[in-house]
Amino acid sequence: MRYLDQKTFAALSSEKFSNRKPYPWVDIAHPLTDQGFAELRRTLPDISQFEKMVGVKRGYGQKSHDRAILHYHPSLQLSGPWREFIAELHDDFYQSFIRRMFHLSPDEKFILTLEWYYAWAGCSVSPHCDAKRKLGTQIFYFNTEEDWDLNWSGNILILDDKGRFKAHSAPGFEQLEVAASLPARDNRSLLFQRTEHSWHGVQPLGCPPGVLRKLFIITINLPTLQVWWRRVRGKDPDGYPLRGFERQPARPAASPAA
Repeated sequence: MRYLDQKTFAALSSEKFSNRKPYPWVDIAHPLTDQGFAELRRTLPDISQFEKMVGVKRGYGQKSHDRAILHYHPSLQLSGPWREFIAELHDDFYQSFIRRMFHLSPDEKFILTLEWYYAWAGCSVSPHCDAKRKLGTQIFYFNTEEDWDLNWSGNILILDDKGRFKAHSAPGFEQLEVAASLPARDNRSLLFQRTEHSWHGVQPLGCPPGVLRKLFIITINLPTLQVWWRRVRGKDPDGYPLRGFERQPARPAASPAA
């Protein structure tokens, strides 16, 4: 079974993506086949497998990004559909899609890292630009109208600083202009490119107790010096061990950017 809707991906314009303001981004409708979306949603990992990241200090005065994270590693116990989907992300079709959208030559290398993010009432993502090692990010949403009311917040905000702030700073939502507000539910996905002004965030969630906002995130990493050094120490680009999945304590203080 195929999970990615190849017609949807093939129809996306790399030129329109690259020229989008305030930085390259595209809101993708129907990125997954109907059956694929249903199977992945049905077999999402249980939150008992996740590590809660609450109150973790970030660099540059940014507020903590509270959430539960499950970081993918090949030894992770997953359902059949998720194993198949992750294999599909590493085959020629998706790899070629990334090269086309980010204008990469056949010999330019990148490394995918994968995570599930679940969040609950009160969680938020303060405005930030991602770390320089990240070429871009694709986010898949796994809530639907059945379990997520848009009045609960949770939209991903594409923010415009008009070139006024350095990436290593901490502007508040009130200091940035909302260029787009994207509902993070149903069979949709956001792809964006990291720049020095690719600000984005999520306002505090207002869902009832026990309700979770569920995302799956693909990060496209460049083989930077930081990535190379982590590899030398037996870690992936996000700093997780390459062999043997071990739960890690909270990230070190003053983690620069997510």
